Amino acid sequence: MSAKLAIALVTIDPTGFGGLALRGPASPVRDEIIAFFKTLLPNTTPFRRMPPSITDDRLMGGLDLALTLATGRAVPMRGLLSECDGGFVIAPMAERMPHSLASRLAVAMDLHEVRAEREGMSLREEARFGVIALDEGLEDEHLPQGLAERLAFHVMLDTDADSDLTLTAQQIIAARHAYQTIEISEEIISGLVSAALAFGVWSMRATQFALRAARALAALAGRSEVTQEDAARAVKLVLVPRATQIPQQEQEQAPEPEPEPEQAPEEEAQPEHSRDSDDDHLSPESAGDRIVEATQTLLDADLLARLVASNLQHKSKGAGGKSQSQHASRMRGAPIGSRPGDPRNGAKLNLLDTLCSAAPWQTLRRKTSPADVKVHIRKQDFRIRRFAEKKRVTTFFVVDASGSSALHRLSEAKGAVQHLLAQCYQRRDEAALISFRGTGATMLLPPTRSLTRVRRQLAHLPGGGGTPLAAGIAMAKDAADQTARRGGTPVIVFLTDGQANVTRDGVGERPRAEQEAIAMAQQLRLCGFASLVIDTSPRPQVRAQRLAQELGAHYMPLPAADPARVARAVQTVMG
Repeated sequence: MSAKLAIALVTIDPTGFGGLALRGPASPVRDEIIAFFKTLLPNTTPFRRMPPSITDDRLMGGLDLALTLATGRAVPMRGLLSECDGGFVIAPMAERMPHSLASRLAVAMDLHEVRAEREGMSLREEARFGVIALDEGLEDEHLPQGLAERLAFHVMLDTDADSDLTLTAQQIIAARHAYQTIEISEEIISGLVSAALAFGVWSMRATQFALRAARALAALAGRSEVTQEDAARAVKLVLVPRATQIPQQEQEQAPEPEPEPEQAPEEEAQPEHSRDSDDDHLSPESAGDRIVEATQTLLDADLLARLVASNLQHKSKGAGGKSQSQHASRMRGAPIGSRPGDPRNGAKLNLLDTLCSAAPWQTLRRKTSPADVKVHIRKQDFRIRRFAEKKRVTTFFVVDASGSSALHRLSEAKGAVQHLLAQCYQRRDEAALISFRGTGATMLLPPTRSLTRVRRQLAHLPGGGGTPLAAGIAMAKDAADQTARRGGTPVIVFLTDGQANVTRDGVGERPRAEQEAIAMAQQLRLCGFASLVIDTSPRPQVRAQRLAQELGAHYMPLPAADPARVARAVQTVMG
């Protein structure tokens, strides 16, 4: 895909195309594309950079605190989006954009205006702009879906095959004037719709983007009507990056010639050109097939397969895809605004929002308060900070340390815990180790992120004896419940063959021990904690499968459980 060509099309109709997503790390190539973009627009075109941490007041508009305090009356302040009316918003690190910010941006793009209600004021200003989203994310990081849907072009910087494209601002101006008068036939429109269905693109907005792109390409080439080549290039620019399937084209075989029927006299008298007149018009199906064929000739050998695989992998992860959810906090975490409240009992005062709340009332309050008071603050003006704190994930390994195969199972647990902790340290997650053997269960390793402590504790882990499975499940339930009460997210991993022969009171009675284990598993299931049962027996056991069913857990038969496979299984449960 040509980044420069997509940039040129966006400059022809910024509001209609919505903008462009440039995916790739910061590099001289990206800087060159941005510089090329600015050369195609007049010098008076407004550009504003929008960081992911921008506040609502700066984005949508709000109260100008300095002028309000100086004049004693509410003075509104324009937001960044209204300042970009007729221009572009450049969003660096767009993959980290909060969904709330992306939603506000999407609403402004749809309405072509900014609406805000705050501090007793009603703000409403025009905001027609395009968005250049700089996506520097890794494989599992992507733009918010609501914003990505409204950007016509998604460009991979490493596949820019048209870096020698040269255009001038005069050519863009001429194409912009001719853009609205470009004609497009019904066959081309039907063909683009058919091509969208062939590539598995179900969004009507994407199909409209493809129609606009075909017209813009024709205008840029100086043509008055959209051709099949324009439609194919539009499909490549707009629909291929959104593709979810490879078009299925059937190999048509030439039918055997049939004897020509005798023509009626009136048919013989019919002019030959009238019989062939229907061939001048393509059916929607044939037009779509020809556009798809022309599009595939413009693609690299493996480009379509790679884009489809990447798209499907992203969709399979869902909207979240992270092991740590967020919850509101008064003390720590990422700031998410403020709310009215009492700045005591550990809450933090947001001074700026407090002054903004009090500023519109200064003139009225000066009439009823001492004259020597410069700023009048009331209790209802206090604003306290709000934070979104990530929930810490704690993985509890519940290991069956009984019997002759204890050493084998414990070595698997040791390797898996250490392998996971190396990853958990970056996410600030924790791991714990519970062992059950003999007559009861023991918390060998409380939740921790210390690799040194883990290695020291696991070095002398004992094994052998009976199998008090119910006791292990009960201890895991209590520990996970405590973690959940503290605001964490517990994940429980059982490494066992599912057999139980010791009751919770330490008596060696197999039938009662199995009943207690099933009862405890049912109680743990009611708690709703994510869990995984790894069957460590030489062959998959029915008891382990039943245990997983009663727990509502994932079941994984893994006779040879290497640490990496266990870690991947746990990550699947977290996701």
